[in-house]
Amino acid sequence: MKTEELNRALVALIEKKAELHKLTYDDARYDDVEEALHDLEDDFNDEYGDFLETALDKVHTDLKSDTDVLLPTAYLPTSATAAPSPKEGVWIDSEKYPGKEARLTLVPNPVRLVLTVGKTVQEELWKA
Repeated sequence: MKTEELNRALVALIEKKAELHKLTYDDARYDDVEEALHDLEDDFNDEYGDFLETALDKVHTDLKSDTDVLLPTAYLPTSATAAPSPKEGVWIDSEKYPGKEARLTLVPNPVRLVLTVGKTVQEELWKA
């Protein structure tokens, strides 16, 4: 696995998602940007999905989570440059953090999975 290529693809995907988020539905570019985002998501999942789903499955298992593993593109943050906020990523249940809101996010620079628990805990659980 070429981690530099994975990182570039992840950053491009997050940036396209952010670009779409800034547009309103009535913007003339909205449909084109949305279609480009879906194409990037499909290409990303085709190219890196198996590799990332294996990592996600291991992290879910390590956290003793019953939450289903989703496609890697579901775990994206809103920015490629900042640490994920407590509301970004995918909610997961974890016996390791009972009764607390835990979210798993796939972040770039370097590519890694970050667990955010509430506003105080942020832990790197896997790195490409």
